[in-house]
Amino acid sequence: MAVEKYTKADIVDSLYEKTGMNRKEIRTIIDLFIDDIKDSLVKNMIIELRGFGTFEVKIRKGRSKARNPKTGETVSVTSHGVASFRPGRELKQDVWNLGVPGSAPHKKK
Repeated sequence: MAVEKYTKADIVDSLYEKTGMNRKEIRTIIDLFIDDIKDSLVKNMIIELRGFGTFEVKIRKGRSKARNPKTGETVSVTSHGVASFRPGRELKQDVWNLGVPGSAPHKKK
């Protein structure tokens, strides 16, 4: 079963319907929010959104014997940052029963 995508445009439309704000203003606010999260991650800050989750950068150690999956060639990889997300308790509880027979699937509004 394919999972349905929910895009930034869908979020803008949803917020427009709920608030009646101008779509352009909503898009600007969402873009500023995302830019702020990106800028904070680049500064190696932890972003905590209570009830939702935590964004942070984890450092992945480099290896001298990594393999390029496309070519099979052995390559060297330096240590680098990786953006990660840990869901909060409320989000974990809300999605816990997805895929369980008898539970209602998520419907796009």
